[in-house]
Amino acid sequence: MGSPASTAVAAVVVVLLCGASARAQDMDKEWARPPYRGFFGGPGSMLPQSDVDLLEFPLNLEYLETEFFCWSALGYGLDAIDANLTGGGPPSIGGQSASLTPFVRDVATQFCYQEVGHLRAIKQTVRGFPRPLLDISAANFGKIIEQALNATLDPPFNPYENSVNFLIASYIIPYVGLTGYVGANPKLLTPQARKLLAGLLGVESAQDAVIRTLLYERGMTRVASYGVGVAEVTAHISDLRNALGRRGVKDEGLVVAPGQGPEGVTVGNVIAGDHLSLAYDRTPEEILGIVYGTGNPAQHGGFFPQGADGRIARGFLV
Repeated sequence: MGSPASTAVAAVVVVLLCGASARAQDMDKEWARPPYRGFFGGPGSMLPQSDVDLLEFPLNLEYLETEFFCWSALGYGLDAIDANLTGGGPPSIGGQSASLTPFVRDVATQFCYQEVGHLRAIKQTVRGFPRPLLDISAANFGKIIEQALNATLDPPFNPYENSVNFLIASYIIPYVGLTGYVGANPKLLTPQARKLLAGLLGVESAQDAVIRTLLYERGMTRVASYGVGVAEVTAHISDLRNALGRRGVKDEGLVVAPGQGPEGVTVGNVIAGDHLSLAYDRTPEEILGIVYGTGNPAQHGGFFPQGADGRIARGFLV
């Protein structure tokens, strides 16, 4: 027989083990509950509210990319592809078929259906929200380019006019979502959410790389009759996004100043990255300021005339 001391220690260990087992069972029950009491998600999905919020927020950008790429490539938007994915949200403003070369139209078509897949993936994981009102009109893109160049253009910039204009307009959108995914990654709590985000980020990054590569090849091409080269326009767009984001340099054009390219060696900058060539990150607050065109997440406008949706975006508007 053991001593009284050893018997007491054994009893304490048993109590602790039982307590740990009970706590583990409680945690299992907690995660097994239906999607309420702090855990939410789509069918068969149970995620903490913070993960849900961070996965729902990018739906705003995914809707925007879907509408712009599909309208440009196909002449119609999400309503004609799968109306259920719109959630009954209002139709986009100003979408139209772009005048594209067969090659660029093929790329845009692939982007279109990739974005549709992204919407499905997110909505299979979280409940999501209806498509918000989006302004993808030529007039809105024209305002953005004029704001970037700090000039009034005549004729106004039209993203649907030709392939170069379309690629410049495309430069405006996916990169913003890419930086948002990078920013959200360390804040996610669950493997399920991180896996989804990694998959989305991989394709968004590839889209941005394709757009930048096609524009880089045309770097010295003049944009319409404006006397400005493609590379210079991208630099101005990146500067504008940095200004609207209000968090320093997180955006770079296709050509940078000496010493600012990869390892300080090149001025060519086909893929944007920091001093270690790592992707920049942005917060939802920064992203909203950029896509609203106001620099203020509480002042909607730009691509979202009535504001973005989801708990994070709505939280800035109240």
